[in-house]
Amino acid sequence: MRGHRTGEFSMYKRMSSRDFTVAADVEDNSVVSQSILDQEITNPSWRLSFPHVLAATMSAFLFGYHLGVVNEPLESISLDLGFNGNTLAEGLVVSTCLGGALIGSLFSGWIADGIGRRRAFQLCALPMIVGASISATTTTVAGMLLGRLLVGTGMGLGPPVASLYVTEVSPSFVRGTYGSFIQIATCLGLMGALFIGIPVREIAGWWRICFWVSTVPAGILALSMMFCAESPHWLYKQGRTAEAEAEFERLLGGAHVKFAIQELSKLDRGDDSDDVHFSELLYGRCFRVVFIGSTLFALQQLSGINAIFYFSSTVFKNAGVPSDLANVFVGIANLSGSVIAMVLMDKMGRKVLLLWSFSGMAVSMGLQVVAVSSNMLGSGTLYLSVGGMLTFVFTFAIGAGPVPGLLLPEIFPSRIRAKAMAVCMSVHWVINFFVGLLFLRLLEQLGPRFLYTIFGTVCLMAVVFVKRNVMETKGKSLQEIEIALLPPE
Repeated sequence: MRGHRTGEFSMYKRMSSRDFTVAADVEDNSVVSQSILDQEITNPSWRLSFPHVLAATMSAFLFGYHLGVVNEPLESISLDLGFNGNTLAEGLVVSTCLGGALIGSLFSGWIADGIGRRRAFQLCALPMIVGASISATTTTVAGMLLGRLLVGTGMGLGPPVASLYVTEVSPSFVRGTYGSFIQIATCLGLMGALFIGIPVREIAGWWRICFWVSTVPAGILALSMMFCAESPHWLYKQGRTAEAEAEFERLLGGAHVKFAIQELSKLDRGDDSDDVHFSELLYGRCFRVVFIGSTLFALQQLSGINAIFYFSSTVFKNAGVPSDLANVFVGIANLSGSVIAMVLMDKMGRKVLLLWSFSGMAVSMGLQVVAVSSNMLGSGTLYLSVGGMLTFVFTFAIGAGPVPGLLLPEIFPSRIRAKAMAVCMSVHWVINFFVGLLFLRLLEQLGPRFLYTIFGTVCLMAVVFVKRNVMETKGKSLQEIEIALLPPE
């Protein structure tokens, strides 16, 4: 039984005989071919790479935690720091970390390529520890904003590096599953923040504990990276082939090292060491893939998902739902959708999940519009509002949430992958910042019906964009994807 489908290119697939004809005789070729055929029969053990992927997803957990950490405690923070009722100040507490995330994401590609993936993880953990400590001890709004800004720089650096690292250390046959771990870890971080924030109304100053708690996983991330493998792809691009072979042995097992290096040499054709200039990502042959990636992240954020995460307590309170119960339901909907996405990612394909997801989100926003426009009393409006919001979160989690972070490392050529991810994540954070800053004010001025209509329209626009511009990458080799999106000049 063959380990992979015929014609599929991966790091573990049998190479054709013509790849071995240089400086090799017939006898040596037959031995090498038989060795590769033996490797094709069995995949590398997923257990070898799993601990490294698990450690990397700690950055996604922190990302989710800090997205939701001010959700429930925001009212208590505003009372203690003296800005209660000031919606602009409340928006800044939420959005300042997003401004810091923009800074972190802008430099993430250059940092990841410059110092390596492991040290980039450690670097992202440092401002998260310092910033959370400042927020936990501050007595002024300025101190809170400074702490949130520092935390944000780590939030901006972590997600793109995590996507790169997981893509580069995972065996191909579990790459989709491992990539989905990032979204699941983000969900767990959000749920952790929601659960930690439950006692905030009963215990004075509990919001400070919420910030202190986040320093623990940040410290674990920094320490665990001391024992994790460096990306063999990055080491190979640095000319450190012997170290790349050693890391492949840790990640795949000794039997797969030689073949992995041979396949890596086919993907990296000697131009990866050249500097990638920012202008190359915005003009010429690379523009299309960067445009697709940036637009996907823009549509993801303009759909309104983070507005719901940031201010779900406020929205549910207006609907008459206890905030702690609502937050639990939101977390469960998010996590269950992410688990389903993990199961379906390599079966249904990335594009199908995106289409289903954005379509479901549009319908869910329609339910929200009906709920706020309806003359129904009591339970009818309540069921529509809560049901629409939970359905929105669930449908987001099965596609629009996890797919962009998985899809982009696949469509970007290895030479520009880290820096192109940095550009796309920067677009993500710019829009995220303004959504967090302006949502409450727009909700006051425009009303929920008009605002939810805008979000639903964006979801429908996303369906059209995905259908016209996103190619399916399931079952396609990296070479096939690159040729399709970047045809030879």
